[in-house]
Amino acid sequence: MKVLLLENIHPDAGAVFASAGHAVERVPHSPARKVLVQEMGDVSVLGIRSKTRVNAELLERAPDLMAVGAFCIGTEQVDLDACGRRGVAVFNAPYSNTRSVVELALGEMILLLRGVFDRSADLHRGIWRKSSEGFHEIRGKKLGIVGYGNIGSQLSILAEAMGMEVNYHDLVEKLSLGNARKCSLEELLRVSDIVTVHVDGRDENRGLFGEREFSAMKDGVIFLNLSRGFVVDVEALARNVRGGKVRGAAVDVFPEEPRTNKDPFASPLQGLPNVILSPHIGGSTEEAQQGIGGFVATQILEYLSTGSTSASVNFPVLSAPSTPRRHRFAHVHENVPGMLAKINDLFARHGVNIAGQRLETRGRLGYALIDVAQGCDLGIVEELRRIPQTVRARLVY
Repeated sequence: MKVLLLENIHPDAGAVFASAGHAVERVPHSPARKVLVQEMGDVSVLGIRSKTRVNAELLERAPDLMAVGAFCIGTEQVDLDACGRRGVAVFNAPYSNTRSVVELALGEMILLLRGVFDRSADLHRGIWRKSSEGFHEIRGKKLGIVGYGNIGSQLSILAEAMGMEVNYHDLVEKLSLGNARKCSLEELLRVSDIVTVHVDGRDENRGLFGEREFSAMKDGVIFLNLSRGFVVDVEALARNVRGGKVRGAAVDVFPEEPRTNKDPFASPLQGLPNVILSPHIGGSTEEAQQGIGGFVATQILEYLSTGSTSASVNFPVLSAPSTPRRHRFAHVHENVPGMLAKINDLFARHGVNIAGQRLETRGRLGYALIDVAQGCDLGIVEELRRIPQTVRARLVY
């Protein structure tokens, strides 16, 4: 199979696929849409990060595509419904770069409270300004975490270990870790010395922080966004930094980001005091990228070789270890009554005894794995594909 890995995915991912005998092509950037569409004709596995968009148009040009790997946390750049309709399984790495983002957030909080970024810039210009006035320790400060998922909860633990008082807000009920306390967004904004955002990419979070939210915060608050660029109105943030409401800010993600390192960057936040801007590098450590590369590639390879979808974000979840001296067929279909009966009837008409069978559904999709004894006519897969409401059928082994 041909595996196409874009956006400088860690070499460990390519090594995993190559070790299984697949042909791997690596591209260090996200190609222009027209170029990528032309390359998709014989691609079986597509690996992307945050820049490449996988939509229905691209999928139509990729008849052999079986799996998409998002080598990152989020999958909002992938049309999951369109992938499901074409029987394309999608995988991601929801935990692998958590530690990297948390460490960056903690480091930036300390730098902002101490004004280190601006003092460093002064020294580079030959200006010596030593003072303790207005600078503080992180210990004893009230931290407000908006979004208590994998990143927010781990940040909560480490922040508390450094002596911070942690409050958090999340739309979903989550178990509080340590002494962290859940509260409303309004209370969190009112009491926090530092507000940090770690929400996911769902549409409901678009424009979550604007003028109203900044006005509700403490005077002199520190604000961080290491989640999604569209979560924050950067014009409003810039106004509040200039007006002194926000004493310092760290922003790693932006509403509009350059596609490549050669493209220019512009933001209303440029040139503002005590503002740290970073180019979407929250998870960009060698440790995180190596972990992501190995994890996602291994999950996709497991899907290709056994049919297992235990880590898929859009398929019904089935965990199925290989079985010796058997053949396995995978059948993706619309979630309608009677599909299993049609599958079983097909095997029965061919006199094939089913040795093992698993079926799970998820939303509009059903997914079945059928094990049969060796000696079965493997051409039966073509008849599986002709069953009405079939999305995709394949011989796994």
